[in-house]
Amino acid sequence: MSEKLRILITGFGPFPGVPYNPTEPLVARLTRLRRPAFAEVELSGHIFPVTYEAVDRELPLALQKHRPHALLMFGLASRTSYLRIETRARNAVTMLWPDAAQTRARKGSITDGVDAQRFGPHTAKLLRAANNTGLDARASRDAGSYLCNYLSWRAIEAVDADNGPRLAAFIHVPSLARSGAFRRKGFPRITLEELVDAGEAMLLEMARLARRAS
Repeated sequence: MSEKLRILITGFGPFPGVPYNPTEPLVARLTRLRRPAFAEVELSGHIFPVTYEAVDRELPLALQKHRPHALLMFGLASRTSYLRIETRARNAVTMLWPDAAQTRARKGSITDGVDAQRFGPHTAKLLRAANNTGLDARASRDAGSYLCNYLSWRAIEAVDADNGPRLAAFIHVPSLARSGAFRRKGFPRITLEELVDAGEAMLLEMARLARRAS
């Protein structure tokens, strides 16, 4: 490539029942990485408010501003104890739980006529990169029906559009262990440092894949 590779890294803010979202500090740490491998990579970050309206408004603006070749997105799955590398977005929206603006979806699907959209085969390579750091990471076919799935759907649409990013991926992260917290047997919470290591490995792989795709 004759120009710098651009990667946009995103996370979410707090939402009802979750006053602390670990994807915020994760995105901050990843965008500040200074490694020789990132010398020709421009890293930018964006934190979405947890509302459908914000995703619809801010995703196109962020893509227009940063013009990323790749989009690496993170969200919280507080009931999961491992990293989930999402392989697809479901055509589903929950009508039970409101977003952070107390808005409820009026129908249970995002669009008509399509069951799901896939991110692509590159998710298997991101999974391998995360596992190689020692963390438990697994492929997932179900990104839920809340904002993480909704953003995934919109991101795949952007990849399929002209002049959009060439690659996108969504990673669900678990709740983090507090500093110095005891890890109970059978419930191994990960730390922010471990999550940053896995995020960096996936980011390096995403950069390699985006160079090939571009």
